[in-house]
Amino acid sequence: MTQHRATDAPEASPEEPLTDAPEASSTESEAADAPVPVDVAALQRERDDYYDRLMRKAAEFDNYRKRVERERREQGDQAVVELLRDLLAVVDDFDIALVIEGEPAAAYRKGVELIHAKLHDLLGKYRVRPIEALGADFDPNVHQAVIHEESAEHREGEVIGELRKGYMMGDRLLRPAMVKVAKA
Repeated sequence: MTQHRATDAPEASPEEPLTDAPEASSTESEAADAPVPVDVAALQRERDDYYDRLMRKAAEFDNYRKRVERERREQGDQAVVELLRDLLAVVDDFDIALVIEGEPAAAYRKGVELIHAKLHDLLGKYRVRPIEALGADFDPNVHQAVIHEESAEHREGEVIGELRKGYMMGDRLLRPAMVKVAKA
């Protein structure tokens, strides 16, 4: 067996990598540091392109914001419409009760009680509940004190009378209860 060896290929030692490029001279490195000619027109076109993109994105965002606000208003209006439709059924019951003539007072009262119960059912449907005020300690977050009355029978700050019911919807106060509060 004969081994053939290429005589024109340089042998590389493990410490020295082979490179095909000649070493950079000092004049080439100085040329790299020299100012590069700038194409001003190309830079202006690129700037204009970025500015156009920015304006389009700003317009898209503004349209998005307006659409979200419009949808939110429409949802609120739809909720009000649904509530008013439910309330109209109660108004119809009141109209019928007011038209009835010659009925005894007991039957009239029974009709009004049914309408009252229907209204409370409707409020319950929307998670509205009355605030229980009588006997409770005065809480300025849910009560509005309109009268302070001295009372030896009640403790200081106890609600002893309710002039107008207050209502909550979930954890949200719809209307505070107008109350009479005991003073020592």
